[in-house]
Amino acid sequence: MALTNCPNCNALFVKTNIRDVCEACYKEEEKQFETVYQFIRKRENRTATMLQVVESTEVEEELILKFIRTGRLKLANFPNLGYPCQKCGKLIRENKLCDECSKDIRSQLSELQKEEERERTLKERNRNATYFS
Repeated sequence: MALTNCPNCNALFVKTNIRDVCEACYKEEEKQFETVYQFIRKRENRTATMLQVVESTEVEEELILKFIRTGRLKLANFPNLGYPCQKCGKLIRENKLCDECSKDIRSQLSELQKEEERERTLKERNRNATYFS
């Protein structure tokens, strides 16, 4: 818990693990969550895209993404919703990175490990080739 300013209205509040906004903004977020949830809960709206949800509910996309990231909206029930990859921005439904970015990072890490192993081997050879008197 820490005393901080609300990112929305700049009011002073005690930040907890549960809430990252002040009480007034939290209540407003709850109202907006209910609006979004009631909209996508209807059978005809379950296949709505993010743009359709934003236009129909007039709730900001960032707030809807916050609901998804915190697990309040489960994407398994809504096939056309997603959130952007943190590296490239491609729409994804799980994890923080898309498959391509994950593969790219893994390949870079394996190259780095190979390079470190080569350097370690080279140092070991140089150490073994040195004669001490």
